[in-house]
Amino acid sequence: MSADTAQRLRSGGDDQRPRHVAIIMDGNGRWATDRGWPRLVGHRRGAERVKQIVRACPELGVNWLTVYAFSTENWKRSTEEVLGLMKIFRRYIEREAEGLSAQGVRLRFIGGRERLDPKLQELMALIEGRTAGNSLLNLTVAINYGGRDELARAAARLAQKVARGEIADPGQDDLEACLDTAGHPDPDLVIRTSGETRTSNFLPWQAAYAEYEFTPTLWPDFTPQHLAEILDRFGLRERRFGGV
Repeated sequence: MSADTAQRLRSGGDDQRPRHVAIIMDGNGRWATDRGWPRLVGHRRGAERVKQIVRACPELGVNWLTVYAFSTENWKRSTEEVLGLMKIFRRYIEREAEGLSAQGVRLRFIGGRERLDPKLQELMALIEGRTAGNSLLNLTVAINYGGRDELARAAARLAQKVARGEIADPGQDDLEACLDTAGHPDPDLVIRTSGETRTSNFLPWQAAYAEYEFTPTLWPDFTPQHLAEILDRFGLRERRFGGV
């Protein structure tokens, strides 16, 4: 990012910057095929881009970053691509654990874990524990995540609490406490790359009042400069949350 952009963001008031940014990282496969390369090359390049964006977030005033890595619908892709993606996830955790911890990043995962490889689940739990005391940036990775699936699982958890007599008159706060993101602030801004304008079942409850930005840039080409420019535009928006 440019020095001018970084300084402009640092000097702005807290109300001008989103505390929590969520990103639908779309376009990895297209980026690769446009160049005549296998789709997995794009996914590997996309993982490298995540590292750059994570490093840039604290400087840009972003305290929470949630990225959509693998949806419940992505299992429909070819076996080769799915297995390749899972290998990329494992390598990312193994290679970045020490660096994320040193950077002060707390890493957490949302989504159903039962379908994931046991070794991957173990690595996820280990890095969550290792980074639990960090607070410079809260990084949440959505893997095997779908908003409808999350709401269904949350409703089941809430029903169990009601059946046990823990809650007599359940409300929205009780359901929210059963979500994967319990304790996380709602996203202020959701970004989707690649030019698509769908929300793709990503954080439907949490993003009810988020601002959205759809950019034609493919994820492997999405730089900290692109993020800084979007955050600049966010600062010009008026958020009324249903008011006038």
